[in-house]
Amino acid sequence: MTVARSLLLFAIAALAEIGGAWLVWQGVREQRGLLWIGTGFVALGLYGLVATFQPDANFGRILAAYGGVFVAGSLIWGMVVDRFQPDRWDIIGAAVCLLGVLVIMYAPRR
Repeated sequence: MTVARSLLLFAIAALAEIGGAWLVWQGVREQRGLLWIGTGFVALGLYGLVATFQPDANFGRILAAYGGVFVAGSLIWGMVVDRFQPDRWDIIGAAVCLLGVLVIMYAPRR
């Protein structure tokens, strides 16, 4: 159950961080205003909070592993929200990153 909980937390963190960054982007680059920017800041803060609930106590490990989730999640966000079409290299790169997440987070340790 710990691995499933950890993966769920990574997914929630990805939604908060990627969504927050997208909201800030929309507020600034697409001139949608301060409400979008402020909402993005709140979402980014929630990302930081969600990361603290990971069962592993090592900040560096959590953030390193989350980097792989962020890469894959960003491509998925782009596909769903911005109609981005990743090429095979994007997909291969994301797969490598997700493999790194599994090694960093769930490899057996003493």
